[in-house]
Amino acid sequence: MGKGNSVKTAAVVLGALALGWATIELAFKPWLDQARKAMDKSDPAKDPDDASTSAPAAHEEQPAS
Repeated sequence: MGKGNSVKTAAVVLGALALGWATIELAFKPWLDQARKAMDKSDPAKDPDDASTSAPAAHEEQPAS
């Protein structure tokens, strides 16, 4: 059980990880492409949870006439 065995084991593990990554990329390619396009189109400066930029809040009081 020398150093050569651990290097071989590490190479096999890295190869298996690379193969697994490639398999996932190929299997889910249509969905991953859609998700990447959606992320490219999105505006990172706009927070969808921030309601004040999209519409006035309903709980704000109206000025008295």
